Amino acid sequence: MDNNYAQIIAKKLNLSVKQVSAVIELLNDGATIPFISRYRKEATGSLNEVDVLSISEQLESLQQLKKRLESILKSLKEREILTDSLHSELKNAETLTELEDIYLPYKPKKRTKATIAREKGLEPLAKRIYSQSNNPLKIFEFVNKSKNVNDDQEAIEGAKHIVAEWISENSDNRNLLRNTFQKHAKLESKLVKKNANHENADKYKDYFEWKEPIQYAPSHRILAIMRGKSEGILSYKISPDQETTMNQLSRFIVTNRNAPGSRHLNSAIEDAYKRLLLPSLETEFTNILKEKADETAISVFATNLRELLLASPLGQKHILAVDPGFRTGCKVVELDKQGKLLQNFTIYPTLGAAKEKEAASIISKVCSQNKIEAIAVGNGTAGRETETFLNDLNLKTLVISVNESGASIYSASQVARDEFPDLDLTVRGSVSIGRRLQDPLAELVKLDPKSIGVGQYQHDVNQTRLKNSLENVVSSCVNSVGVEVNSASAQLLTYVAGLGPQLAANIIEYRDTNGAFKSRTEMKKVPRLGAKAYEQAAGFLRIGNASNPLDSSAVHPECYTIVKSMAKDQGCSVTDLIKNKDLRDNIDLKKYVTDKAGLPTLTDILNELDKPGRDPRPEFEIFAFSSDVQKVEDLKTGMKLPGIVTNVTNFGAFVDVGVHQDGLVHISQLANTFVKDPNDIVKVNQKVEVTVTEIDIKRRRIALSMK
Repeated sequence: MDNNYAQIIAKKLNLSVKQVSAVIELLNDGATIPFISRYRKEATGSLNEVDVLSISEQLESLQQLKKRLESILKSLKEREILTDSLHSELKNAETLTELEDIYLPYKPKKRTKATIAREKGLEPLAKRIYSQSNNPLKIFEFVNKSKNVNDDQEAIEGAKHIVAEWISENSDNRNLLRNTFQKHAKLESKLVKKNANHENADKYKDYFEWKEPIQYAPSHRILAIMRGKSEGILSYKISPDQETTMNQLSRFIVTNRNAPGSRHLNSAIEDAYKRLLLPSLETEFTNILKEKADETAISVFATNLRELLLASPLGQKHILAVDPGFRTGCKVVELDKQGKLLQNFTIYPTLGAAKEKEAASIISKVCSQNKIEAIAVGNGTAGRETETFLNDLNLKTLVISVNESGASIYSASQVARDEFPDLDLTVRGSVSIGRRLQDPLAELVKLDPKSIGVGQYQHDVNQTRLKNSLENVVSSCVNSVGVEVNSASAQLLTYVAGLGPQLAANIIEYRDTNGAFKSRTEMKKVPRLGAKAYEQAAGFLRIGNASNPLDSSAVHPECYTIVKSMAKDQGCSVTDLIKNKDLRDNIDLKKYVTDKAGLPTLTDILNELDKPGRDPRPEFEIFAFSSDVQKVEDLKTGMKLPGIVTNVTNFGAFVDVGVHQDGLVHISQLANTFVKDPNDIVKVNQKVEVTVTEIDIKRRRIALSMK
């Protein structure tokens, strides 16, 4: 195996060796992916975050390959069977599959049929069959009753077992069949008849008799069939046509069809395929299919999560937030502009005229006296009814529906209990709903991303890979937006490059003890926040109202002297430079190029000075559902309705039209043209107009179209 990781990765990702080497060096030095992509563009040739992450993942794979190689070499040395040629072959393997194929004949085995045959002295006979020479086999020479070889038939059977094992362990044979599997294998699923009446069987009825080429099978179908098997409702197999594949293998192996052992060799080929190769390759391709399906599903989840986290914030507004309910009432909280809980109370607008009048009086009074700027209403049970009630009050205050997925999980979490130990779960839920409206990112980072409800088969995919992918997305979003260090929660600070849970907790503790941070430099006083952590985190942290205006920007402290030089050359202060575009337009960036700060960094600095600390998220847009529909029963075929995309999968998009049940826009109904990837047309949180095409009230299914 080639130890020059940079060359291998560069070739695979179509990048330059210089770029990859720089990223590897930075990663090995403890730099984070957000920091590398944002503040080390000169070193990496301006690689973006996706490229840096890909390099990091490839590096990890190569390191795992190296670790496995070392384990194999150790095993071979201990058993004294490592030769120079084998050592060289193993070191040159570029993938785990290739490495394992080379190692397979030398791998310690359980006692197999071939092992038993060797113990009976039948390996020389096996070599005569496998060599395909024209010399007589002389089977009688191997009949030996003392070794339990009683006749010619037993000798041939044992020899064939050895030949079958050689065939199955030959890497060329395995690669031939891999190619056949890749091009011609089919995924076939069937109903397990004894479970035909299982309560979940109906969900899988499309797969009771299903067959399709594996190369075309989409992620969601693979995961659905595999879930059906895990529930005992379906069985499946993955294989190409058996007769065609065995003939292909025979043509590849047999070179002398007239050899005395030809028919025995063909019999061994059939045995090798059915008993050894087919089960092994079916397992291998099941894992490959699962891995590819996981990769697609995780990518879908990551894309949706990014859109959700980077949704438009309403911003710092004084708001009421409502967790709606019928019998138990609506839990209402008042939050200040920073999301601090000021008061909470319960109203019962759906329990008769008297209660409705009382609720109207309370809400009207609070909104008027406290100058409420918006009301957030959870979109769960009684959500639409509560919206209607509030809108009918003519408060001249925005009433906004908020997706409350996961709010109940937050309410019961340790994070919520620590913040509001004396409050009811539903009150905590109301706080979460309100804060989601003010700043979705700051609130949603408190949740396990899997509970937010934007995934596809998220419980069926590799959980470690899913967790790593989603954490990368959250980290990317947090660092792209930036974090106000004097108001951020510990959960939000945890995702800042270079920090983590312990340093985030230390920052909160320092802030609580010493008051608000007055500058970025002061952060160096936080216990255990050393030079490396400060370097990684500083550019992503904001200090509002700091004496140095750059402390509230994305300009890294290591570049402050450059900005001061720019201001000095323009005969003004840094504050003036930020305020005056004409002064910035006079700057010749080439004058400030240094070994560490080239034109990419200087361009970023100038862009940042145009709008310091700018939020990359889009402006908030007011959205309202149709007042004509509040429940599934209100829908009629042909209705055109406004909606919000709540989830995007690779078979379509789910849209909330305000009836407590999302409708599906199938991929075929997303546009008037062919759609390969729904993400090319829609994103989570996108506002769309849909047409109702089908309603199944019993199954609570709604079909929609965007054509």
